[in-house]
Amino acid sequence: MAKKIKFFVVGDIIGKPGRNYLASKLRGFSEIKGVDVVIANGENAAGGFSLTTKVVEELFGAGVNIITSGNHIWDNRDILKIIDSEPKLLRPANYPEGVPGQGVCLYNYQGLKIGVINLLGRVQMVPIDCPFRKFDEIYNRISEETDIIIVDFHAEATAEKRAFGWYVVGRASLVYGTHTHVQTADEEILLGKTAYITDIGMTGPFDSVIGMKKDDSIRKFLTQQKVKFEVAEKNIKINGVLVEIDKSGVAINIERVVI
Repeated sequence: MAKKIKFFVVGDIIGKPGRNYLASKLRGFSEIKGVDVVIANGENAAGGFSLTTKVVEELFGAGVNIITSGNHIWDNRDILKIIDSEPKLLRPANYPEGVPGQGVCLYNYQGLKIGVINLLGRVQMVPIDCPFRKFDEIYNRISEETDIIIVDFHAEATAEKRAFGWYVVGRASLVYGTHTHVQTADEEILLGKTAYITDIGMTGPFDSVIGMKKDDSIRKFLTQQKVKFEVAEKNIKINGVLVEIDKSGVAINIERVVI
């Protein structure tokens, strides 16, 4: 069994440009950096909104081990075909009881179980169950099976993400924010135990407004009318973090990545 595991966590993948660029870079980067497990947020991977069965297969084929998501997971009904049957595809765990899919994955790496939890924030987001209390519930259930617990906290507000990081310090090994598509520069290891960053950024076109064509976004702000957003195409980058965690669940290092 490995003494420590290196994770590469990939920021929100935006449409086909993000998928193609990730597929072209991921295996080579993982080999050079000695990555063991790849986690990626895919809620914007199909045309900028949600996922499809084909896109999920594409991401797994590119070398992603676990796919997390967020509030856009339901934007394409095609995902309902597999969301109940694919354990490595997550939707936020704090959706109400009875919603399809699962919000927790216990991933086996060289005989070690790794718990990955997907949660959705509530500040300036859809009404949903409390992510703090939902973490407590899940932690009580899976902590006997694994010492390594990783949380994708998909949320808008910096304060909510930061508060959540402190709330789970020493229980989660890694807490990272997604959703805003802008990588923050506050990576650290809280109390020498839990790796944390407010947002890991996005994987896709940066000649854009958070992945979408600039003119569409500008028109929306100028007119306040409904606008159909389309994925941009230029200046593609991968944002994410490299995180080392020992088998006892203590974070050793966190490093921001821009490719």
